[in-house]
Amino acid sequence: MSIWQRIRENLSAIGTSVAGFLGQIARQRATAPERSLAFTIGMIALGAKMAKADGVVTEVEVQAFKRVFHVPQKDLSAVARVFNLAKQDVTGFDAYARQIAKLFHAKAAILEDVLDGLFHIAKADDAMHRAELRYLEQVAHIFGFDEAEFARIAARHVVGEIEKPYVVLGLQPSATLDEIKKRYRKLVRDNHPDKHIAAGVPPEMIAVATQRLQRINEAYALILRERMA
Repeated sequence: MSIWQRIRENLSAIGTSVAGFLGQIARQRATAPERSLAFTIGMIALGAKMAKADGVVTEVEVQAFKRVFHVPQKDLSAVARVFNLAKQDVTGFDAYARQIAKLFHAKAAILEDVLDGLFHIAKADDAMHRAELRYLEQVAHIFGFDEAEFARIAARHVVGEIEKPYVVLGLQPSATLDEIKKRYRKLVRDNHPDKHIAAGVPPEMIAVATQRLQRINEAYALILRERMA
């Protein structure tokens, strides 16, 4: 049974309080938290709050959510209900972020996947609003990422930031070529989609990891061109 089907079958239990349901199921021990109902419900809620961070939820942001998380057509109505409930919920996004963070250790790769997915929703309307960036920064802090690590993640998404390839790789411009190559190889190993698949990361997050690896490759290629010029 897919995680989306489980959401569809639990709609009556969710009722009108996504936060209450999430708090209840998050207390249950999960052997694979990245495949748990608590993780997916929390992910949907954060996506809804992300879409509303600038004050209005646009259709392109809703479509971006569907693309990032690859919801099957037959389960769309159930997921849409959870999305809309969370969007309207008075519960703050930080409560959802903390519930997700509790499922994993700080700075876990899956938490970076979630942040990347939220960035895709934020930039769906071709604009990154200050409120959206602040939202993402606060979620990253709850997930355990410090300011420098958030800058590295943001550099993969914010328009113009790819011109800062060292930030994308988490390096200083003074890094030696050997240090750059070593760091690049580690990032490729850590972020390769095959590693995510082997670790049991939900299929809907694999595309996010693939796009992240593409940005890392672009940054590395840009640095090499600069160094070889």
